[in-house]
Amino acid sequence: MSELIEQDISCPYCGESIDVVIEVLDESQEYIEDCQVCCRPIVFNIDTAFDGSTSVSVHSENETY
Repeated sequence: MSELIEQDISCPYCGESIDVVIEVLDESQEYIEDCQVCCRPIVFNIDTAFDGSTSVSVHSENETY
C-alpha cells in the first residue's frame, strides 16, 4: 500500500526550500528528482520504519553518506 505525503526540503545545491510530493511505499527507496529552482539532481532517501513512520533525507549526487 502506498501513500502520498508532502514534504518541505532544502536543495543541497542552491539551498532553496521546495515542496515535493513523495510516494511512500512499504519498503525503503532511493530516487533522483531535479530541483525545481536550479534543475540539479537531488538524491532522495525514503526510509519507512517498522512502526510506519517515514523519514526523508536528501543529498547531492557527489555527496557520500
